[in-house]
Amino acid sequence: MSNGPVMLDVGGRVLSTMDEKRLRHPLVGGVILFARNYESPVQLAELTASIKAVRTPPLLISVDHEGGRVQRFREGFTKIPPMRELGKIWDFHPKKARHLAELTGWIMASELRAQGVDFSFAPVLDVDYGSSGVIGDRAFHSDPQAIAELAHSLMLGMKKAGMATVGKHFPGHGFVRADSHLEIPVDERDFADIEMCDLIPFRQMVNFGLTAVMPAHVIYPKVDPRPAGFSKVWLKDILRGSLAFEGCIFSDDLSMEGAAVAGGIVQRAEAALHAGCDMVLVCNKPESSDELLNGLAWEMSATSKARLAHMRGHQHPDTMVQLHENGEFVKALHEIAGIGSLSGDLQLS
Repeated sequence: MSNGPVMLDVGGRVLSTMDEKRLRHPLVGGVILFARNYESPVQLAELTASIKAVRTPPLLISVDHEGGRVQRFREGFTKIPPMRELGKIWDFHPKKARHLAELTGWIMASELRAQGVDFSFAPVLDVDYGSSGVIGDRAFHSDPQAIAELAHSLMLGMKKAGMATVGKHFPGHGFVRADSHLEIPVDERDFADIEMCDLIPFRQMVNFGLTAVMPAHVIYPKVDPRPAGFSKVWLKDILRGSLAFEGCIFSDDLSMEGAAVAGGIVQRAEAALHAGCDMVLVCNKPESSDELLNGLAWEMSATSKARLAHMRGHQHPDTMVQLHENGEFVKALHEIAGIGSLSGDLQLS
């Protein structure tokens, strides 16, 4: 049985009978993990192994593990700084910032791969306009070129660990104040303004080999009345066409309020898939997951299957113990542990 176009969450730290039933559904192709699914590295490795054992080929396993306030696994994992800290270092020492970004990507991805996680939804490519609370210090910088350079370095580190990259939130969530988890943000700018700033990191990262993209639940009415994640204009004409992106497109969580404009959960998934998404996410609402699995009819294309196959973690990862006995890894840990104090010192000097 091949995997399907839906990514779901699971209830707790071990799979329940209901979790296993949902994950065996032919429409399911992946699992996203949250803090509630985590207790320790050993427990996480057991959970991911049990998820992969549910079916063949195994389901993709993902997590939002960017660093800063968006890091699902903490105890037993290295504390990853907010990406903004790397941007602060960039202002004084771009070369040092790129080096630290690569180490950060390598450490983050290595630890996740060691526990059986295929990929993290990172990096954030949004431009920091100083107005979005939900993005804030998740953004590398206000300069799109700095974002592209730092994200590229982070990607190199993740690639070294055998992990794919997901650039988000296309075409840019940083300008609007509204939080798409809670409402439907509207960005009133012209396409030319977005293209000259927000699209720069996405365009450059596509050229660097970005594996996947997650669009924003934001409406850009001067381009299309539909949110980007439901828009053929944004996903097919601009992302696939103008930017020549050939990788995977994941919807943002269809349970978010920013997706409500598309209708019920089945209508949301259909709209996202028809617009060009390869896989749709439904999180934190089991009843919506069941409704979607019962109501969605969708035959995945061979192209979508191939794109999703590239998201699978590769290289045989070291265990967490082996990582922390590796001299190069330990040296990198010491370097990234000083990112926050270094950025502060540089600003004061």
